[in-house]
Amino acid sequence: MSSQHRTGSRKLKGVAVSGLTLASALLMTGCSDQAEVGFLPTKRGVTDNADTIMSLWIGSWVAALVIGLITWGLMLWCIIAYRRRKNETGYPRQLSYHAPLEILYTIIPVVLIVSLFSFSDRAERDITAPKADEAAVTVEVYGKQWAWDFNYLKGGEVPQDVHFSGNQAHLTGEEGVEETLPTLYLPTNSTVDLQLKSRDVIHSFWVPAFLEKRDTIPGRTNHMYFTTGSEEATYAGKCAELCGEYHSEMLFNVKVVSPEEFKKHMGELQPGRLGDEYNRNPNMNTTK
Repeated sequence: MSSQHRTGSRKLKGVAVSGLTLASALLMTGCSDQAEVGFLPTKRGVTDNADTIMSLWIGSWVAALVIGLITWGLMLWCIIAYRRRKNETGYPRQLSYHAPLEILYTIIPVVLIVSLFSFSDRAERDITAPKADEAAVTVEVYGKQWAWDFNYLKGGEVPQDVHFSGNQAHLTGEEGVEETLPTLYLPTNSTVDLQLKSRDVIHSFWVPAFLEKRDTIPGRTNHMYFTTGSEEATYAGKCAELCGEYHSEMLFNVKVVSPEEFKKHMGELQPGRLGDEYNRNPNMNTTK
C-alpha cells in the first residue's frame, strides 16, 4: 500500500473516531435528567403549558441537531473526497450550474421554516387560548412597586372575593426570608386564569418553572391560562421587567396545594377585592 493511501486511511479513521466520540457524548448526555427536559428550569407536569413549551423546545433542538449533523457530514465528506491530492496542480473542474441541486437547496429550507413556524404557531395558540369557559380559579394579579396583590375572584373553587396584599421583600441574607414573600395559592389539577395588571409602571410576572411570563402593563389586562399539575410544590417567581430601584426584591412564590388546603387558605384571607382605586399611575383610569 502506498504512503498516500496509508495517509488517507489514517485521516478517514481519525474522522470516524471523532464522529463516534461525538455521537457517544451526545448519547450519554441525552441520558441525564437535565437533557430529558431540554436543560430547562422545570420538569414535566408542572403545568400543561410548560409541557407544550418543553416539547416544542426539545423538538426544535432535535431537528436542528439532525440537520446540523447532516450538513457537517456532507461538508466533511466534500473536504475529504475532493481534497487536493499529492502532485495535483491547477484548479479542479468547475461546475457553474446544477439546477436540480439548487432547487433542492431552496425547497429544503422553505420546508424547514414552514414546519417550524407551524409547530410554533400551534403551540402559541394552545398556550394563549382560554382553557375553559369558566376557570376553576380566577386571580387578579396586580404588580406594584415592589410587590404583588392577589385578588381571588368569586367562581369555581373560590366561594367569595378575597384578597392578599403583598409587601416588598427585604433580602437580608438570612434563612427563611423566602417564606415571607407574597404567595399565590393555586389548587392542583385546576384550570387557572391569571388576570395580570399593574398599579404603576410596567412589570412582568415570571415563574421560571412555568416556562412563560407576561408583562403587567398600566391600563391593560393580560392573561395567563394554564392547568396546574397533580404535584404539590412551591415555585419561585419574580418580576422580569426593570421597574425601579428595588426591582430585584420584587419576588413572590406560587404554591400549588391540594384543593382542601386551597379552600382553607381562601378562608384565611381578607374578604373583598383591592381594585384599581389603589393604582398609583396618574395616567390610568381616566376618560377623555
